Amino acid sequence: MSLFPPPTDIETEVWSELPDEFRKTGDAMQTVWGEGNALGARMDSFLEGPSFDRQGNLWVVDIPFGRVFRISPDKVWTLAAEYDGEPNGLKIRNDGEIFIADYKRGIMHLDPATGEVTEHRTRIRLEPFKGCNDLVFGSNGDMYFTDQGQTGWHDPTGRVFRLTPEGRLDLLVDTVPSPNGLVLNLDESILFLAVTRANQVWRVPLPPEGPTYKVGTFLHLSGGGGGPDGMALDEAGSLLVCHAGMGSVWVFDRMGEPLYRIRSCRGINTTNIAYGGPDNTGLFITESESGSILRAELPTPGRVMYSHMD
Repeated sequence: MSLFPPPTDIETEVWSELPDEFRKTGDAMQTVWGEGNALGARMDSFLEGPSFDRQGNLWVVDIPFGRVFRISPDKVWTLAAEYDGEPNGLKIRNDGEIFIADYKRGIMHLDPATGEVTEHRTRIRLEPFKGCNDLVFGSNGDMYFTDQGQTGWHDPTGRVFRLTPEGRLDLLVDTVPSPNGLVLNLDESILFLAVTRANQVWRVPLPPEGPTYKVGTFLHLSGGGGGPDGMALDEAGSLLVCHAGMGSVWVFDRMGEPLYRIRSCRGINTTNIAYGGPDNTGLFITESESGSILRAELPTPGRVMYSHMD
């Protein structure tokens, strides 16, 4: 018998969907990214990386087609950028600048005014990254990002990096079987790391005197679906974890005990999340299978991200 009652379910609604005019058709649906990461699946889009700007626009990426979309508060979709890349994660810094974790090219910079995408950090010394996945900013401007590539238990060499505003690149961990989403705790002393192919969330300490130590498992999810993906934090310090392939977002308190489950109303590829809305209590979820943005109203506001701070 479980010591804890099953988490209460919270339902979602479809907030918006990728318009037909932006969906790929025919031969264009076959991509190199789809062949390598989705077993050759033909797809009209694959949305990821949701992030809100100060004006309330929701930005999302479309990985296989190198596109970035901006969705206005009244749900109008605009193609903000299209380039030769595979944008996987996106975050907006407090100065309004947009950065992308690009699977094909590394860390990229997007000028929101012009739509120009340029290289920011694409190599470790002279070596390319394996395949960058997601990123998050600390309040001091440090960028944390994952380098996933095709790693897994067969090759547990995925990496987590910290890039300072001065340009110093620190390798924090290099023994991860598929590092994915990541988020900082409330006082930024811990980095929570989704380890997809281990079905785990790791706890990565961030001591002031060094890169890290005593990295351990914070959560171990069930084996169903693809595993943990994007994550977020609320004002109480609770951790929200997308479970891709299970159509769910799990919510755990600061001790790692389950609070409730947010169920997808459209498809099972719940890949990433962002808080938004007037009170920051709306949770917006990319459901990549259908090209939809789902929304759920939650009892606790999301932690105000570094991208929203002055």
